[in-house]
Amino acid sequence: MSDGEKLIPINIEDEMKSAYIDYSMSVIVSRALPDVRDGLKPVHRRVLYGMYDLGVFSNRAHKKSARIVGEVLGKYHPHGDSSVYDAMVRMAQEWSLRYLLVDGQGNFGSIDGDSPAAMRYTEARMKKMSEDIMADIDKETVDFQLNFDDTLYEPKVMPTRIPNLLINGASGIAVGMATNMPPHNLTEVVDGTLAYIDNNAIEIDELLQYIKAPDFPTGGVIYGYEGVREAFKTGRGRIVIRGKVNFEEVNGKEAIVVTEIPYQVNKAEMIKKTADLINEKKIEGISNIRDESDRSGMRIVYELKRDAVPNVVLNMLFKYTQLQSSFSVNNIALVNGRPEMLNLKDLIHHFVEHRHDVVVRRTQFELRKAEERAHILEGLIIASDNIDEVIAIIRGSKDGDEARTKLMERFSLSEIQSRAIVEMRLRQLTGLEQDKLRAEYEDIMKLIQRLKDLLANKDLRMALIKEELIEVREKYGDARRSEIVYAGGDVSIEDLIADENVVITISHAGYIKRTSLSEYKTQNRGGVGQKSAATRDQDFLEHLFVATNHQYLLFFTQKGKCYWMRVYEIPEGSKASKGRAIQNLINIESDDKVKAFICTKDLKDEEYINNHYVIMATKQGQVKKTPLEQYSRPRQNGINAITIREDDELLEAKLTTGNSQVLIAVKSGKLVRFEESKTRPMGRTASGVRGITLADEKDEVIGMVAVDEKEVNEKQILVVTENGYGKRTKLVDDDGEDVYRITNRGGKGVKTLNITDKTGQLISISDVTDEDDLMIINKSGLTIRMMVSDLRVMGRATQGVRLINIKNNDSIAAVTKVMREEESEAVEDDELNEGIELNDDTTPENEE
Repeated sequence: MSDGEKLIPINIEDEMKSAYIDYSMSVIVSRALPDVRDGLKPVHRRVLYGMYDLGVFSNRAHKKSARIVGEVLGKYHPHGDSSVYDAMVRMAQEWSLRYLLVDGQGNFGSIDGDSPAAMRYTEARMKKMSEDIMADIDKETVDFQLNFDDTLYEPKVMPTRIPNLLINGASGIAVGMATNMPPHNLTEVVDGTLAYIDNNAIEIDELLQYIKAPDFPTGGVIYGYEGVREAFKTGRGRIVIRGKVNFEEVNGKEAIVVTEIPYQVNKAEMIKKTADLINEKKIEGISNIRDESDRSGMRIVYELKRDAVPNVVLNMLFKYTQLQSSFSVNNIALVNGRPEMLNLKDLIHHFVEHRHDVVVRRTQFELRKAEERAHILEGLIIASDNIDEVIAIIRGSKDGDEARTKLMERFSLSEIQSRAIVEMRLRQLTGLEQDKLRAEYEDIMKLIQRLKDLLANKDLRMALIKEELIEVREKYGDARRSEIVYAGGDVSIEDLIADENVVITISHAGYIKRTSLSEYKTQNRGGVGQKSAATRDQDFLEHLFVATNHQYLLFFTQKGKCYWMRVYEIPEGSKASKGRAIQNLINIESDDKVKAFICTKDLKDEEYINNHYVIMATKQGQVKKTPLEQYSRPRQNGINAITIREDDELLEAKLTTGNSQVLIAVKSGKLVRFEESKTRPMGRTASGVRGITLADEKDEVIGMVAVDEKEVNEKQILVVTENGYGKRTKLVDDDGEDVYRITNRGGKGVKTLNITDKTGQLISISDVTDEDDLMIINKSGLTIRMMVSDLRVMGRATQGVRLINIKNNDSIAAVTKVMREEESEAVEDDELNEGIELNDDTTPENEE
């Protein structure tokens, strides 16, 4: 051991503790966590200040990135050049930052994870917003500290006008802690900050009215609000983000099109993993994936197989891929050099406090400068008032020092004033310049008074902060990119779908679609109708009915099988689209055909399914009643609903409460009415009992109506023939007598409409009230919608009135009632009767 050296024994445990704590605090304070005031980590602050030093402002030319990185490394940040360049690149990537701070030129990477070009190729300059982050930095608004080699000063924090931490968020991993703060919308943040300034006691729930949720640069959909609320209130929470998706028809196939993906998701990686899952058969129903993204925007197309249900495939994508991801909020930032967990109000509070501090220090600086200038102006004004004497003193002095001393003695001036007089230029002796001096002095005295008022009154300072924030909002504010779905969370897809009324149409060849009810308009009786659907050759629309998106749909086929589906799973289409083949949606046999469907409420509700029945009728006149409970457990390949005899097929199925009256009508114009209780409940495999006796071999059942006993007095029966004649008849007349008498099931029935060659055979029977509308579809695809109340009530044996003009060899395909809507639009039929169609916008066109 050398002379003068000595050993100091130290406990290794204590040394490890202190060394580790020193290291961790260094990482926390000087590297990984942002400052709550300006939202910047040291590296970002140094990059911006380095650019400020170099003068690469938003209105100047771009400079090479290598030049900027070199400036930052050499002066302020003695670490790896890649750490500085990576930080600068991120500030220029529109998918990384909600509001960019650097304007990059060249290849700065992509959302697919491509690396940026090397710094010798790219160029950069500041964005306008960065200038506002550093506004007034030269006015002693913030503290400076020595750089790493004590040769230069760098700012400890930026005097930002922008609430940068809230609008751009931050993420960083320190030692023993991490931060992950989401970005927000600047307009909302400013509105929330203004509300906080007006009322410091504002609750976080009230702030939520202004700052609704994070707003991610890549858009997407924030799914569920609990995580957002939790994050805003505590500083921690889990926010679920989904890509923005819509359904389209691409190359004749259904497709899921993604136009926005969740924040921090690598697009190429997401597509690759999705393809792997499809190959592993974990996700089924997708036939092809294409990335059609270009300069105009993102577009990822998932082409579906013909038998795929779009909503089901979308659910799988949300579940297994990054099309749904979560952002774990962890709001930790440095407050006075110490890491703290902060809620929304804390973040706003610290920003406002910082702004207030900056405004005070700026005002003090401006006041000092104004007072210094006023002091000089006072001296110059004295000199201009005594200009001849001043000139004489200066001319009579041997040097400048003597002149200054003499002036100070003669006019009681300070050294600064006398120096300014000696250095005055000759042009300042003109009368105009002297007037300017006095005007400037008056202005500066007003400024001094205003600055003093500002320093004396906190309310004025707060009003100034609000003004500057409003200016920032007008300069940089924009619309939200991320949508919010409040009812999200770990729930089923149906919460995304509005429970609105839709029209479901099924064509003769088995094409099905759902259309918003608002696409249909109301016309008066006797019109020709609107073009409803572009049906295929020899096809026509056969069924049309109204349901709501959340209901369950039971399909009953002519072979007596029952299939199960949710209404929202039916592909949506416009009124003119063809729809999708039912065979692609349910596993129906190729030679079978859907004949009836029932919309029910929740099939998991025990009380509901045990108190409802399905009553069925076949073409040959059989009827059968089965409890709904028997149909509440669907199977992929369907279940047996009724055993169908040879030469027969299922025609109709209705949902009843067990207290209904059943009316069955046949082609020949007869109708039988009996109590539902006359048919006892049977199992799913039974074939039923005789409901009506047919007139002859050519006769067949055309429909069945089930009317609840409570509604017998209100309901009327509407019958329509194939040539467009129809009428409505009461079940019970004004004297309380039954128009159609109640008999036992199995009889031949009574006449319901006088069938002639002109009317054609009976084609439809419905139960209606004055509040219903009627939808009639021709085999050619034309539809007409009319009010039932336009049809007068007639007797049982009349032949009815013309409902629709049948042209050429056309005939009616289907008739159904729909619910009246307030906004339904009545269209006069004067032009219609002359053979002119109306389009959706009611513009007459030549008929196709």
